[in-house]
Amino acid sequence: MERELALEIVRVTELAALAAAPWMGRGDKHHADEAATNAMRGMLDSVSIRGTVVIGEGEMDEAPMLYIGESVGSMQGPEVDVAVDPLEGTELVAKGLNNALAVIAVAPKGHLLHAPDMYMEKLAVGPSLVGKLSINDPISTTMEKAALALSKKISDLTVIILDRERHQDTIRTLREVGVRIKLLSDGDVAGAIAPAFAEAGIDLYVGSGGAPEGVLAAAALKCLGGEIQGRLMPENEEQAQRCVEMGLTDPRKLLRMEDMIGTGDVIFAATGITPGEFLGGVRLLPDQRAETDSIVMRAKTRTIRYIKSLHYLPNKPLLSELKR
Repeated sequence: MERELALEIVRVTELAALAAAPWMGRGDKHHADEAATNAMRGMLDSVSIRGTVVIGEGEMDEAPMLYIGESVGSMQGPEVDVAVDPLEGTELVAKGLNNALAVIAVAPKGHLLHAPDMYMEKLAVGPSLVGKLSINDPISTTMEKAALALSKKISDLTVIILDRERHQDTIRTLREVGVRIKLLSDGDVAGAIAPAFAEAGIDLYVGSGGAPEGVLAAAALKCLGGEIQGRLMPENEEQAQRCVEMGLTDPRKLLRMEDMIGTGDVIFAATGITPGEFLGGVRLLPDQRAETDSIVMRAKTRTIRYIKSLHYLPNKPLLSELKR
């Protein structure tokens, strides 16, 4: 993939974030998601790729979506797989909470896992723990191994997990072994990426969340030198059959990085909509201007770019069209 593509796709997440930002705190996650999705779709049409969406968003809650199989891009340039989450954290935007992102990942055609919209069990770590833990271990054993690998006491570990009823037994065990826990209300991608950023102060991400978000996190973690392991969690025979139809002959197999994103190059970009662990949110400024805070990364070079942009909103015709 051409290196110029990295800067092109960050423009896509910027516009999605700008479109969603006016809905912050308005209690309307549907329209926030719809605005971000339409903006991302429109901006993707200007990018020099022949792209196919292999991971869309919104099936689980019937939100507007860039659907799986949709063709995106200018239809000139390389053939690529595209994974998107135009608004990762719809509830976060609706409630004015932190960690909402606009996210996209691009890889050569055939490299990204065609992940169904269901739950995935996950274990995500930063560079210091790559290859040293297994999602197959009991959670208490995982904590012991992590502490040993990091030369820390178990009580000095910090674990991040979604605050969900399904995680109550895991949270109870984590508290029994004595680790610190950071509970996430939403923001699965940001949570899984956090262990790869030293400044976040997070050692591991555990628990279950969306499978598409797991693949997006895998793309980011490859660029950051981290790791994620996953296992799909079909809840019934219908979901298991759907996995098979999408090419996953064993729906419950252990998924490693190469299973989710292949072994080649991948580009990941995200723009903050509300402030979070590693990105600021959109700031709506006087004189019809707005500031965005983004990150764009490429696995091939392991280059990480933070981009702060100042936008003059009247010169964003696509945003004006979306408001009509």
